[in-house]
This record gives sequence, C-alpha cells and structure tokens, in this order.
Amino acid sequence: MTHDDFTAQAAADFLDRFGRAADGVWSAPGRVNLIGEHTDYNEGFVLPFAIDRRTWAAVGLRDDNTARVTSTFSDDEVEIALAQVSPEVLGGWSAYPLGIAWALGENGVDLAGQAGFDAHISSDVPVGAGLSSSAAIECAVAMALDERWQLELDRPTLARVGQLAENKAVGAPTGIMDQSASLLGRRDSAVFLDCRSLRSEIVDLGFQAAGLEIVIIDTKVSHSHATGGYAARRASCEAGAAALGVESLRDVGVADLDRAREVMDDETFRRVRHVVTENARVLATVRALRESGPLSIGEILDASHVSMRDDFEISVPELDLAVVAAREAGAIGARMTGGGFGGAAIALTPSHLVAEVTSRVAAAFAEAGYAAPEIFTVTPSDGAKREL
Repeated sequence: MTHDDFTAQAAADFLDRFGRAADGVWSAPGRVNLIGEHTDYNEGFVLPFAIDRRTWAAVGLRDDNTARVTSTFSDDEVEIALAQVSPEVLGGWSAYPLGIAWALGENGVDLAGQAGFDAHISSDVPVGAGLSSSAAIECAVAMALDERWQLELDRPTLARVGQLAENKAVGAPTGIMDQSASLLGRRDSAVFLDCRSLRSEIVDLGFQAAGLEIVIIDTKVSHSHATGGYAARRASCEAGAAALGVESLRDVGVADLDRAREVMDDETFRRVRHVVTENARVLATVRALRESGPLSIGEILDASHVSMRDDFEISVPELDLAVVAAREAGAIGARMTGGGFGGAAIALTPSHLVAEVTSRVAAAFAEAGYAAPEIFTVTPSDGAKREL
C-alpha cells in the first residue's frame, strides 16, 4: 500500500468504527538512529532520521469529554473520560495515544473542559524492531490534538509532550530522541539533536547522491523498553555520573575515562565508556558527513556496534550476526539500532549490493537456526504532518 492508500484506509476505518467522518488524518514516521545510542537520556548527542514507515491517526472531536481509541493492531475499543486520564489507569497499546492527552494536560491544557475525541490508529512501522513505532503513534496523535484543540504548540514542545507520555503513561524511561526525529525529520537528512539544550540542526545525509541505502534487518527478537534491561542501563549511567560528581555523562569526555575507571566498578565503567565514546562518535559522524560525505562513516558505525555489544551489553547474537553478515556482503558500515535486547540492525549499503546483503544475511540466519529476519530498506523522510 502507498502512503495515500494508508491515509484513505485510515479515514475509511474511522468511518466504519465510529459511524461518522474523521476531522482529518495525521501521520508521523518511525525513525532510525544512524548513531548515538543511549546518549539521549544522558543529555548527549544523537543523529536520528525519520523513515518512510509511518503511523496514521484519523481523529474527530466529540461533543462530550470522552476519548475513544481504536487501532488496526487490537480488537479493543478503549473509552475513558478525558478528565479521568492518568498514568495510573492507562495500560496496553492505548497508553500511547491517551498518554498524549494526559501529557498535554500536564502541559497546561484543561482536559476537564476540553472536547473529547475519537481516534483510530494504523501503522506500517514494525513493532518491536527498534524503529520507534511508539513515538510514531504519540507524534501523530499529538499533531492531531494540537490542531483540533487549537493549542498552537511548536514541534519541540510536542516532542517533550511525547516524551512525557512515554516516560509516565507508558512507563518507558526513554529520552527525547524518538519524538524529535518523528516531528523534525526532513527528506534525505538527519536530525542532529543536542539532548541537553534540545537545539537541533538538520544535517544533509547525501545517501541518494552517493548511491547508498539503509538496509533494516529486523531480527524479530522482540524487546520492550519498559522491562529491566533498559532501566538498568539508565541506572548505571546515573551511578557513573554520581561517582564522577557530574550532573550527567554529557559532562564527561574521553580524556576523563582514566579517572572514571578508578572510581567505579568495572561494569559501571564500561557503561560510562560506551556513552562517552558514543557521544564522540556522533560528533565525528556529523563532521564526516559535512566534510567528506556518507561514504566516510562506515568505520564509525562499526565502532558503535562494538561498543554496544561489549561495553553496554545490549546486543544479542542475532544482531551481531546481522552486522557481521551485512559487512561481509559489502555494507560499508553496520550496527544495531534502538534500545537493544533485540530489534533491528542497520547496514549502510551501496544500492547495487542491497540484494547481496539481503540474501547473505538471510542465509546466515538460516544456517544459525534463527528465525528468518525481515529485511527491507528505508528512506530518510519528512516528519509528522496532516495528510487529509
């Protein structure tokens, strides 16, 4: 299906579910993080881009204070009074769209006095692949409610609203990268985001001109940010910052790592070393893209994966195999992307070698006895917008 087909289908499904036409259809993309993993909640640097896989939200206001949400990925219809929406009563997939309403309330919107809404959600962003299907839902709904409630919030503010929803309503302690990429993305570009100041710059990727594509290798090993591994890594980062007497690991440079090794246990040190060196790799990638172009960033992507595998310990055997097989087949660089413990790897690949990378990775998985991965390409794309 094309994006126009998804838009039309979302409008038709809304009519079928709620018996009336939607006020409009909004969409928001998933994202790939080119580099900068687990640096966002450490007030560091990230370099994600929006992708051509999106979530659609067909939304219509109601005459009462009720919110009703449906989706293509669940038979459930969830209904609640807006005035009663809170993290304590939300759960399951509906916590993502309804969490946005709650977070807008935390941002000063009077939910008790606000018109309710019906929303129907559909998506072609793979769930559990590390491509931020959750932020795509949040940002599509945030764009819709911002317009229909006439809030006139800017996109960085909506990104903070989405992060608050993810942290409190969903219970995943993520940073602001995903929502920023989904809202701020531009075609053939990445969003260079300073997660301390929240300043962002658009960086030209130049993939198309260089004949490069991003191959996504979804290992089908499911993960959840709300489970213990992600939270434990965040706690280690906070412990490392405390041991060094700094506000966050953003304040630690590569030159500080020798001192860091002396004041913390080995595991905490390795967690800290990943974040510190990953920040340096983000800056190096931005510099290389600007000065030399995308063909020069392969080794930086490779080093990022090694750091996540060995220091942060968030990779899994399937991800490691995907990276190795893709590189052997001709990718210029590859790494896992997303929160880890499953999900997807990315391989920056010359266009004429995409088929070879795809077949080589699939064969490697079959030989290892792993479930077949889903392999596809994504294109850096525009951020959230109204479609209809």
